Parts: sequence; C-alpha cells; structure tokens
Amino acid sequence: MRRVSVVGVSGSGKSRVARELAARLSVPHVELDAIYHQPGWAGLPVAEFRSRVADLVAGQGWVIDGNYSAVQSLVWQHADTVIWLDLPRRVFMSRIIWRTVRRVLFHEELWNGNRERLGNLLSWNPGKSVISWAWHHYPVYRQRYAAAAADPLYGHLIFIHITSQAGADQLLAAHQQEASPGGC
Repeated sequence: MRRVSVVGVSGSGKSRVARELAARLSVPHVELDAIYHQPGWAGLPVAEFRSRVADLVAGQGWVIDGNYSAVQSLVWQHADTVIWLDLPRRVFMSRIIWRTVRRVLFHEELWNGNRERLGNLLSWNPGKSVISWAWHHYPVYRQRYAAAAADPLYGHLIFIHITSQAGADQLLAAHQQEASPGGC
C-alpha cells in the first residue's frame, strides 16, 4: 500500500484517516478540496484540476482524499488501494454538524482563505451547505463505490470497505505496527 485513495461522504473521516495513514506510510497527504477550492470558493477549472492531480499521482507514494469525479479516473489509474469510509449516517451527520458549527463559530480557515459561512450552516441547499451535501450524497457515494468495488475495470485496486470508526482505527493501528522497524 503506497498509493491510496480515501473516499467517502463528508464527515466520514477521510482527511483524518488519510493524514494519519500518510504519516505512517511516510508519503505525502493530498486533500483534493485544498486543490479544487480556490479563493472565494471558486472551483479550479477542470483542465487545471486534472493537470495538478496528474502531476501528484505520478509520484511513488501518496494518500489522496476526496470524491471528485473529474479526477477519480486519474487517481485510481495510479492507485493500488481505495479505502472507502462508509460509516452510518448518524455518525457522519453528527460529525459534519459539529465540525461545521465549530468552523463557523471560530472562523476557521479551510483552503485558500475560505471559511464556512453562517448562512450556509442554516441552508438546506446542497450547493451551499456541506451538511445538506452529506445528507443528499450519502446514497450516491454508497452506490458509486459499491459498484466500483465490483467493477472489473478496477480489478487492479484493493478496496477496503470500512463501516465503523473501530474499523478505521484498526486500519491505522495495523499500519502503525508496519511502520515500526522492518516497516512497510
């Protein structure tokens, strides 16, 4: 496991798992949101997004987190493993709500100067609210990744389907042990 794609709905723990796994594997962690979301929440044009991601996946090792269909084929073409975080709705929704409230209250900077806005916290429009986005995209991602795991096109990938926080913790613990002397 040297080139890993971590996917799942917002609030499932993608960035945390990816960051910790990258540290254990001694490879770079790449958060696709940080590349895509430009100042003022402007999306990076698709051609430039794909170009930047193509440069990153050419590396010998990495852990990339994110669900962007515009670059998924690039990432998965070079990946050896996909970790799909598929936690229950009650788990990721409680996380995404509290995370969003914290980010709004403390004016946390996310990527390229962007911050979550109070109005977006209160909106049910999936285009404005990450909470609504997570709620509405959960079944979409479940269908997408279940189909991908069974698709012969992705036969070169090892799919790890994690359905609980304990499963995510076990994955990280297993790689903590591998990173000790004699390591990965």
